[in-house]
Amino acid sequence: MSAVQIQGNASGTGTLTIAAPNTNSNQTLTLPDLTATLAVNGPAFSAYSTSSQTGITNATFTKVLFDSENFDTNNNFASSRFTPTVAGYYQINSILDIGSVAITAAIVRIYKNGSNAVYGGGVNGASLSEFYAAANGLVYCNGTTDYIEIYVYVTSTSNIVYGTSTFSGFLARSA
Repeated sequence: MSAVQIQGNASGTGTLTIAAPNTNSNQTLTLPDLTATLAVNGPAFSAYSTSSQTGITNATFTKVLFDSENFDTNNNFASSRFTPTVAGYYQINSILDIGSVAITAAIVRIYKNGSNAVYGGGVNGASLSEFYAAANGLVYCNGTTDYIEIYVYVTSTSNIVYGTSTFSGFLARSA
């Protein structure tokens, strides 16, 4: 029969020791806290728009609004902004349903602290009435002051970001 022993300490780390059957040696697994390489239950969120956003300024990057959440595991999403409290690398995703009378350019970008962090996809030179544009990428966040938002650029008249647009992210690896 094998024995299991769990030991923790004040710093939040711990060890799990399992005695191997029929041997005199133990195998130890060290469990780090959230600031180490192994992240346990890091922040994750999924947000979406329930209504269309009108009044997107023509030929200008404009912040996209997301008013509802599917989930927000650490309460880091508010006011269309993700502000993670754990330092690390976050996989950020967004897909926008963009409509207008005649779209000639549409681009979505992931912004970190008010500046472009990830260039997303788009269309240029077409004349469409509806288009899906996406941005996905890994973004490092310091866990204290960094924040992530989604911006869109559209050249056309009466630009709309439809209510089917989404914004999500999760901690891929802690710092």
